[in-house]
Amino acid sequence: METVVDFKEYVASVEARPGYKKPLAFGLGIRRTKNGKTLDVSYPVVNFNENFGTAAVLIDVLKVSEYKNSLFSITLENLSEIYSHFSPFHNDNNKHPNLETINALIDNYTTSNGYANIEIMVYFLFDQSLPVENAEEAYFKLHCLSTRKAEPHSLNLDGLFAKLQNVAWTNKGPMLPEDVAVESVKHIGSHSPLIVSHVDKFPYMINYHIPSGIRIASGSQVRLGAYLGEGTTVMPSGYINFNAGTKGNTMVEGRISAGVVVDKDSDVGGGASIMGTLSGGNKKVISIGQKSLLGANSGTGISLGFGCTIAAGVYVTAGSKVFLYNQNNEAVNLNNEVVKEGENIVKGIDLSGKDKLLFIMDTAKGRLVCKPNPKTIELNSTLHHND
Repeated sequence: METVVDFKEYVASVEARPGYKKPLAFGLGIRRTKNGKTLDVSYPVVNFNENFGTAAVLIDVLKVSEYKNSLFSITLENLSEIYSHFSPFHNDNNKHPNLETINALIDNYTTSNGYANIEIMVYFLFDQSLPVENAEEAYFKLHCLSTRKAEPHSLNLDGLFAKLQNVAWTNKGPMLPEDVAVESVKHIGSHSPLIVSHVDKFPYMINYHIPSGIRIASGSQVRLGAYLGEGTTVMPSGYINFNAGTKGNTMVEGRISAGVVVDKDSDVGGGASIMGTLSGGNKKVISIGQKSLLGANSGTGISLGFGCTIAAGVYVTAGSKVFLYNQNNEAVNLNNEVVKEGENIVKGIDLSGKDKLLFIMDTAKGRLVCKPNPKTIELNSTLHHND
C-alpha cells in the first residue's frame, strides 16, 4: 500500500464485506490489570462517529466478525500490522492522532509496570443504548464524556458503578487497596515513596484528559466522566461528578452532582449544591439554565430555567413550600394572577425549569419566597478565557 488512493480502496473493500457495520465509536486503550481485575483503561484518542478508515483497518486486522459492543486484545505484532496499513501517512503522523498513538504504543510497548499487567486493546461501541457490560466499556464511556465526544445522558451508563474496581490511586499507578501496604515497603528507601491520592472507583479526569479552554484549581475535584464545556473554571471548592458538567463559560465553586448539567454563563457559588441522581432517592435529572446563579451555600433539587437566582443560603427542593409574588409584591398563583395571601403557595416542583425566577428567604416570616428575577448575572469574562 503506497498511496492514499490505495488506502481508500483497501478501506472500501473492507467496508463492502457482507454484514459490515461501522462502529459508532472506538478507541485504542491501555489496560492495567492485577490478579485478573481491571484497574483502569486509558484511551488516548476517542473516535466518535468519525475516522471510519481507522476502524476498518482495526476490524480487518483483528478479524472482527460480530458487530456489537466488544473489546479485543492487541499484540505487538497486531500493532505493527495495523501501522503498516497506514504507510501513505507515515510522514505526517502528527496530523493523525490515531496513527500517532499507534506509533507511540509500538515504541513504548511493555507488558508490565512492575506491579500491574499492561495490555493494549481496542473497544468498539456500536450501540450506545445498551447498559455497561464490563470495566473496559465503563472506562470508554467515561472517556467519551470527558473528551466532549458525548454529552451527559447521551450514553447508557446503567451498571457502570458495579463494573468498576475499587482502586488505590497512587503515584506508581492504580493498585488493589489490599496490596498498598506491601507495595509501600518496596519503595520505602526510594526518593519517590509510594503515595496514595485516594481510594475510589473513579480516577481524576486530568490524569487522563485535559479538555481545551478549562481551568481546574484542584484536580481531585473533577472525576473522570465529567463533561466540561469550553470556558469552564472549577475553583478549589468546586466539584463535578461523572455524567455531569457544564456546557460553556461557567464558574464552579459548588457541587455539580452526578447527572446534573449546567448551561453556559452560569455561576454555582461557593458551597452551593445541586441534587444529583446517585443518592437520596432523587430520580429527576436536574439542569441549570443559562445565566443562572446559585448563591453561596444555596442549593436546588429542581431545575432552573434561564436567568434564575437562588439567594445565598436558600435551598429549594421539590417539596418546598414556596410563596409566590409578582414584581409589585402582590400574592399571585402559577398563572401570575393576583390572589389572596395563602392562595399563592405552591411546591418547588411546580416551578421546575421556569425562567427568570428569584428565590429568597423572608427571614421575618420564615418562609421561602419566589419573585420575578429583575436581572440576570454577568460572568467576569477574564476568568473564563482559559487559553
